[in-house]
Amino acid sequence: MGQMTDPDRIWTEAADRLKAEIGDGPYSSYIAPSAVRVDGQGNLILVTPTAYARDWVRQNALRRMNELWLGLDGLSRRLDVRCRAEVGSVLPSSAREVPRLNSISTAPAPAPVAPTFAASADSARAVRAAGLQERLTFDTFVEGHGNAFALAIAKQVASWADGHFNPVFFCGPYGYGKTHLLNAIAWEAQRLRPNAKVVYLTAERFLSTFVRAMQDRSTAAFKESLRSADMLLIDDVQFVGGKASTQEELLNTLTSLIEDGKRIVLSADRAPVALTDIEPRLRSHLAAGLTCPVEAADRTLKVAVAQNRLRSLAKLGVVAGEARPEVLEHLVERTPGSMRELEGAVNTLAAVAGARLATLTVEDVQSLLGTAMRGGPERRITVDEIQKTVSEHFNLKQADLLSERRTRAIARPRQIAMYLCKQHTTRSYPDIGRRFGGRDHTTVLHGVRKIEELLTQDEQIARDVEALTRKLRG
Repeated sequence: MGQMTDPDRIWTEAADRLKAEIGDGPYSSYIAPSAVRVDGQGNLILVTPTAYARDWVRQNALRRMNELWLGLDGLSRRLDVRCRAEVGSVLPSSAREVPRLNSISTAPAPAPVAPTFAASADSARAVRAAGLQERLTFDTFVEGHGNAFALAIAKQVASWADGHFNPVFFCGPYGYGKTHLLNAIAWEAQRLRPNAKVVYLTAERFLSTFVRAMQDRSTAAFKESLRSADMLLIDDVQFVGGKASTQEELLNTLTSLIEDGKRIVLSADRAPVALTDIEPRLRSHLAAGLTCPVEAADRTLKVAVAQNRLRSLAKLGVVAGEARPEVLEHLVERTPGSMRELEGAVNTLAAVAGARLATLTVEDVQSLLGTAMRGGPERRITVDEIQKTVSEHFNLKQADLLSERRTRAIARPRQIAMYLCKQHTTRSYPDIGRRFGGRDHTTVLHGVRKIEELLTQDEQIARDVEALTRKLRG
């Protein structure tokens, strides 16, 4: 009989021996996420994250675990097993929890198991292993008109506040902050609850890991690695469209977590109802909580994002000083696509400007970035080219844009063409008006401002403008 009495030491020793006997897969799935607690009466309880894990331990490991424990414990105590829901999520003040043994830095999960991260001595490495980006936090997220509601909801989810809406589904155009929000939620949620199991992965990673688990015949470990999560975040859900078995597994995972009261956060480029490649039952679950739009950014927000990125680079010593306001405005004007494209332009400017950043004029930027941002000599885009490209995109004739017709099917593409002319040429409002059938400059100004407004409100127009911009640059 052993002489140890400290549950921490006994659990460490017993768990190591059990791991050698049952193997890494079952250990990582069922034992490592569990913890030993001492309740107010001094009873020892192995607490599993889910009822599924409790039942597995009770059937396959509890007897051997008690044999190992009794061989080490000088007080000859026995272990009971319960799931977290049975004992409550908050420890009584008299209880003590043994530290978890599944920190990524000390006991990495096998390949088929989805990535997780938990508090550890090497938390930075653990987080990178989970696919999160260290700089994507709430501190680096720039709030604006189009994302204020989404940001407020994200902070509420990250604070572990009572989950009135589950799942929370962020949707919006590509490149406007959905991934940033999911990363920020994961960081903050783990900071506030270091012992919680927070799982973040892209839908593509979910798909590839699930397929690999089926090939390796380790789907049980894969399922438990997700269903034992306290919070599951899946990015770009649209990519599971058309994958029947993966959709079925995702549906079962969401159902299990929701039944256990766990938090689910998802994102996609469209609202759940518009994910037509996803089968109706899963689509219904995705839409059952709160659908939260992340809208395309307006010019003010884009300028703020560019400024924030340059300040971050200044802290790293990449640039010195702050860019002039007109330089930031110019950078935003010539990068009408997503926030990711804008950030790429800012990075390019920082790389070529360095210590000269604060002294650069708009002309300097045009000269410096003419080649760098387009991969070669800057190509001039003409009004005629814009009119032809817009006409083809909307299946119209170029003459329709120049005509007097004011139907919505023609008026909106005409305004988009005017907006693109202002963005990509040096033509004045009166000159653009003359090239659109002799229209007054106030008509052009109204059209440009209307599209600027709709870019923050209408997801389809934001996509059209982004697609047209890519065509014109191509």
